[in-house]
Amino acid sequence: MKESARVLLALVAAILLGVVIAAAQNASLIRTADAIAPIGTLWVNSIRMTVIPLVVSLLITGVASVSDIKSIGRLGGRTVLTFVLLLIGVAVVIIPAAMAVFALLPPHGELQIPPGAVEAANEISAGGQAQTFSAWLVSLLPSNPIAAAANGAMMPLILFTLLLALAIARAPEASRVTLTGFFRALSDAMLVLVRWIILAAPLGVFALVLPLAVHAGATLAGAIGFYVVVYSIASVAVTLLLYPVVTIVGRIPLRRFALAALPPQLIAFSSSSSIASLPALVEAAEKDLQLPERVSGFVLPLAVSSFKIAAPVSWTIGALFVGWFYGVPVNVNSVATIAFAAVFLAFAVPGIPRGAFIMLTPLFVAIGLPAQGIGILIAVDAIPDVFATVLNTTGHLTATALVARNCSDPVDNASLDRTEAGEPEPSEIIARERF
Repeated sequence: MKESARVLLALVAAILLGVVIAAAQNASLIRTADAIAPIGTLWVNSIRMTVIPLVVSLLITGVASVSDIKSIGRLGGRTVLTFVLLLIGVAVVIIPAAMAVFALLPPHGELQIPPGAVEAANEISAGGQAQTFSAWLVSLLPSNPIAAAANGAMMPLILFTLLLALAIARAPEASRVTLTGFFRALSDAMLVLVRWIILAAPLGVFALVLPLAVHAGATLAGAIGFYVVVYSIASVAVTLLLYPVVTIVGRIPLRRFALAALPPQLIAFSSSSSIASLPALVEAAEKDLQLPERVSGFVLPLAVSSFKIAAPVSWTIGALFVGWFYGVPVNVNSVATIAFAAVFLAFAVPGIPRGAFIMLTPLFVAIGLPAQGIGILIAVDAIPDVFATVLNTTGHLTATALVARNCSDPVDNASLDRTEAGEPEPSEIIARERF
């Protein structure tokens, strides 16, 4: 926890200093705060450069090292079922809560639309119409896996890697052992590199958050500020609800899960990227929670690329806010349509900035909301997206813990029981050496 404490102190220091600079309105100090932003970007890039080889090596190692191919299908089925059940649970919780909050607001006349919102909405609407189901389906398998990796197209890359891992698992034993050993060595080397990068986390977090703290205050005004606050609080509330789920269903002590989740949450908060938190998620799952490597190596890369547990939260609150903003009534059926569409469409969200709003546009039109509302959500998404990213990251670790608990392998469950009871774990020394 020493590393986490240093990162947390850097985060608090950046926020407090940013507030002081914003209050002082000193031009030199503001320029200085902006000047250190590239340091934070450089740190995030250093994390991102480890993601692709780490994803590929972990998936191949986790899948190809299993001699029984049928067990891979069972693991994949449990993983997808866990994703869907968590998304449905979030939708069921958020629908009545969000509607109750917005019901307290009085009706109002049309508000001032943020500059550029209409133009942004038109661009997103065009993108949403172009993103058809058939186009998304064709894009799932990359014609060039190297290009997919270079462009950060995670879902096509994940599917290619899974197919490659299955092929390695069915290859002759000599080839399977050689390739599995290579990718295991690659994952070990990447995790060493990740630890070096994490040592620079306090500096990177400080450089990322300080400019945001200096400039963010001006966006929190009026109705826009209300949306930001409600969205952020809802994301935090759902994040906290995941803790008892892991304790009750996953049988992992709440305090232990909270401590394990903190490092990836801090990285997600500072970088607004759940992909950037993947290395820390792997370490939290395998080292802190002692989850089986074959489960974490399979579930976490898949979750980071396709599992967006924050989608029901952001889409439901976004629809209610746009309806209130424009004075368009949004009934229970419309909200349910948005929330439960998020359960399934969240897996198809394009891997681009604000890609979730592309999928929202046709849904807005279907329930009678103006497409221009998408532009408003984009204009104010930066701050609540930070909390939604933390929710997604916590959801990834939660799903991994639940899948591991439901694993049919008796050794895995016994390991979790020993860990929970505080008994020594035979593989603990090996895990310490690895990390």
